[in-house]
Amino acid sequence: MFRWLAGRGATSRDTALQQARIEDAAWQAACAALPFLAGLSAEEDASLRARAAWLLASKTFSGAHGMVITDDIMLSIAIQAALPILALDPAWYEGWVEIIVYPGGFMIPRREQEDSGVVHEYLQEASGEAWEGGPVILSWEDAGPGQALRDNVVIHEFAHKLDLRSGDMEGMPSLVGTGISPAVWQQTLQQALDAFETAVLQVEAAIPPDMDPESEDAFPWYASLPMDPYAATDEAEFFAVSSEVFFADPAPLADWFPGWYALLSKFYRQDPLARLPQT
Repeated sequence: MFRWLAGRGATSRDTALQQARIEDAAWQAACAALPFLAGLSAEEDASLRARAAWLLASKTFSGAHGMVITDDIMLSIAIQAALPILALDPAWYEGWVEIIVYPGGFMIPRREQEDSGVVHEYLQEASGEAWEGGPVILSWEDAGPGQALRDNVVIHEFAHKLDLRSGDMEGMPSLVGTGISPAVWQQTLQQALDAFETAVLQVEAAIPPDMDPESEDAFPWYASLPMDPYAATDEAEFFAVSSEVFFADPAPLADWFPGWYALLSKFYRQDPLARLPQT
C-alpha cells in the first residue's frame, strides 16, 4: 500500500503475477494491432511483455466521461508505453500512479501571460497530457490502434514523463549513465529544432493564402515533413514528437536529422530503423 502511495513501481512478485495473467492470444492480438512492433526479436518481445506487466501492476487506470476501461484497453496502452523503456529501467516511470483515459479529446485550461503582463485564460482541446508528479491523461480515440503511422499519443506523453524525470520539461531527460554529454544533446537538439522550424515556415509559406493551414486540406503540404509540425513548438515538444516517429516511422527522422536520431538511439538503447521493415 505504501509503495503505491509513494508512486513506486510494482515488486518483482507483483509484476510476475500480472505477467502470468496476460494470455498469449491477447498479447499477440494487441501487438499485431501496432505495426511499429514488427521486427522485435523474441528476446525484445519478452522484455516488452515484462515492461508492460510492470506498468499494469504499477499504475491504476481510470475512465473519464463514461469511458469503460477494459483489459484490452489497458494492455494496448501498457504495450505502447513500455516500448520507450524496453531497454531502460522501469524506474523511469516511477513517481506517479494514474493513467486517465477519455473516450476522445478533452479540454485543458491554459493560462498565458504576455510580456506586457496581460493574462489570457482559455480552454484547449487535447488528446494527451502528462503532469509533473501526476497522471498521464489520454484520449482513447487517439491512443487506440489504427491511428496514423507517425502519430502516437501514448509514446508522446510517456516521453514527456521521461523528460520530467530529471526536473523541468525541457527536452532533455537525465543522461546519467548514457554516455551522452548534456552539451552535445542540447546542441544537437537545438540544431535539429532550428532546421525543423525553418522547414515548417517554408511549408506554411507554400500553402495557398485562401486555405486554412490548420485544416485537413493543408495536410498534403505538411506530409513532406518528417513529423508533425507541432514538434516546432519548443524543445520539450520536439523531443516528444521526435520520440513518436523514432519508434513508429524512423526513416524520415533519420534522413532529416541523422545526428539527432543517433542520440535518441543511444538514449533509448534501441534502433527501430534497423528492425522495422522498410517500405
